[in-house]
Amino acid sequence: MTGLPEEQRLDSAFLLSDDYQYRIRKDDKLTISLWGQDELSVGSTYGIYNSNEVYGKWLMVDYNGEVPLPKIGDYKVEGKTLIELKNELTVRYSEWIREPVVDVKVLNREITVLGEVKSPGTISIDKERNEFFEIIAKCNGFDSYANLKYVKVLRQKGQDVAVATLDLTDASRSPLTDTPLLPGDVVIIPSKKYKEFDRRVSVIIPFTSTMTAAAIFIGLF
Repeated sequence: MTGLPEEQRLDSAFLLSDDYQYRIRKDDKLTISLWGQDELSVGSTYGIYNSNEVYGKWLMVDYNGEVPLPKIGDYKVEGKTLIELKNELTVRYSEWIREPVVDVKVLNREITVLGEVKSPGTISIDKERNEFFEIIAKCNGFDSYANLKYVKVLRQKGQDVAVATLDLTDASRSPLTDTPLLPGDVVIIPSKKYKEFDRRVSVIIPFTSTMTAAAIFIGLF
């Protein structure tokens, strides 16, 4: 990738290892399910409660990265994979339950696509990794005014937002098309009439969120 122009080189936030797994973040909505234990479950996929984000019950990860769990109390979940948290809770709940069966889900894993697609908006996803063109297909494809030379992908990187540029008119210049999109990513498809869009943005936007950064970009359209 060193032969690419500077604006086409990917920040480390976009370089994923083969064993990448999603890690729980602040404001994630979790369901914690224990088989046959409705009183210990929140949004249980096994019990009587609906686990849908809109109609069901769930726990939101607070500003400390914690959620309140029955019997356990406030518990740190931020930064853990779903498998890590499931294994930890299996051990903790085995203090009260014999061989507990635990399931953990994140309900609000989403990718947002803005700009020149036929159906812009937020897309709920279940997979850890999502191919770029798969997400675009869920938006019913590009609009006729889409400027495919300066597509932007925003990804949270700690307190900052990393920005990647895709030139979809030349596949050899857009390595991100081979890199999966992740929950929380924001994709922006600019209009053709703003062909200078790429020159007015940075590779890193400090101290902000992806949606705030997206609002900044939309303001440039």
